[in-house]
Amino acid sequence: MGAMLNLMLVVTVILVTISSPTHGYDPLDPFGKIIIKWDLLLSSPGRHSVQVTVENMQEYRHVEKPGWKLSWHWLNKEVIWDMRGAETTEQGNCSAFASSSNLPHCCLHRPTIVDLLPGAPYNLQVSNCCRGGVLTSMSQDHAHHVSSFTMDIGSSPDDPEEFNIPYNFDIGVPGYSCDNATSVSPTKFSTDKGRRKTQALATWEAVCVYSQFRSSQSPKCCVSLSSFYYQNIVPCPTCSCGCSSSPCVKKGELPPYLEQKHDIEEEVSPVVTCSNHMCPIRIHWHVKVNYREYWRVKITATNFNTMKNYSNWNLVVLHPNLKSVQQVFSFNYKSLTPYQNSINDTGMFWGVQFYNDVLLQAGKIGNVQTELLLKKDMGNFTFKEGWAFPRRILFNGDECVMPSPDDYPRLPISASASSSSSSPVISFLTVVFCFLLQLLLL
Repeated sequence: MGAMLNLMLVVTVILVTISSPTHGYDPLDPFGKIIIKWDLLLSSPGRHSVQVTVENMQEYRHVEKPGWKLSWHWLNKEVIWDMRGAETTEQGNCSAFASSSNLPHCCLHRPTIVDLLPGAPYNLQVSNCCRGGVLTSMSQDHAHHVSSFTMDIGSSPDDPEEFNIPYNFDIGVPGYSCDNATSVSPTKFSTDKGRRKTQALATWEAVCVYSQFRSSQSPKCCVSLSSFYYQNIVPCPTCSCGCSSSPCVKKGELPPYLEQKHDIEEEVSPVVTCSNHMCPIRIHWHVKVNYREYWRVKITATNFNTMKNYSNWNLVVLHPNLKSVQQVFSFNYKSLTPYQNSINDTGMFWGVQFYNDVLLQAGKIGNVQTELLLKKDMGNFTFKEGWAFPRRILFNGDECVMPSPDDYPRLPISASASSSSSSPVISFLTVVFCFLLQLLLL
C-alpha cells in the first residue's frame, strides 16, 4: 500500500509539473516558443557568412523593451568580422589581429548581440532588423514578430577552417531558457518574386521556452471581481504579489523617479502604488447587465506601476462562454483554439493601435477598459456558484492571482425562488392532508 501511495504521489507531481505554465509548458499556447535559426549562406576556408533569425512563435507573449540580447559560446576561437542589422555590446581583445588592416567587429568567446535601434544607417540594415530587440506576439502583429541580422565569421590562424555552430544560447529575456542548436532542413529563400528559390548551405535551430517562475518568483498581476447582483467588490487577495520587501508609493506622494536607474538597456524595477495586493497590474471583471438572451461584462486593466508604461499589452481570459462572444468594444479580440477548435473557451484581448494599445503608468489615466456582449448558452449559463467569472486571466503572458472561489460574488437568497421550487411539494402535502381529514370526519 505504501509503495502504491508513493507511486501515485510521483505521478501527480509529474502531471502538475508538465501542465503548469510556470515550468515552460503553457496549455493555452502548447506550441509557443522562440526559435533562433542559423542559416549558413557562404562558406570558404576560414570565412563564413551566416544569417541569424530570432522568431517569436508565441500567440500572446511578446518581447518588450529593452528587447532581446542574444549570446552564445563559440566552439573554438571564432571572431565576428562584420555585422549587419545588429551589433555586439563589446568588441573584446582583438590584439591577435593587430597586424590586420581592419580589426574584427568582436573577438569575445561569448559575444552579446543586440538589435539595432530604429533609424540605423541604411548601409547597416537588413530585412526585419532595427526595432531595438522588440518582438510582437503572433496574434497582435504577425509582421513584426521576427528579427534578423547577418554576420561574417572568421577563425583564428590555429583553428579549424570549417564552420561550427556555437552552443549555450541565451536570449537575454527574463524567464526564457534555450537548448543547444540542432540541424534541420536547410532554409529556402524566394527570389525574383517567387519564381526562383535558393537555399542555405546548412541550417540549425535552437528553441527557447518561457517559465513564469524563472521570470519572477512573485506574480505580476491579480484579479478582482464584482457583479450587479452583489453589493460588495471582491478585491485581489491580500499580498498577491508580495508585501514585505516591496517598496510602494503612498497616496499623495511623488514616485522616486530620480532614484531609479535610467539605463535604456535595463528594465526599471517596478515601484507600485501602495495597495492591499501590491501588484503592478490589477484586472477587474464586472458582470454588468443580464438580458434575456445575452449578458454583458466590463473588463478594466489598471496600472499600479509608477515606473512603466505597458506597450502592446494583452489579456488572455479563460471562460466557457467565450465561444459565444457577440461583440467586443474598444479592444481587439481573437479566439484562441490551440487544440484545433475542439475547445473554444479562451480569448485574447489587446488594445487598438494609437488609441489604447499603451497602458500608461499609475495615475488617473493609467487604465484601459472594454465591455463584451456574450450570448447565453442556455444549456450551461447560470449566475450560480461563480460561473459568470473567469477561470484564469493572464496579463502579457503571466498568470494573475485569482480570488478564492469561496469569496466569489454570490446570488442573493431569493424567497420567491425557494418558494417556487418547493410549491409542488407543499401543494401535494396539502391535498393529502385534506383527504385524510375528510376520511376521519366520515
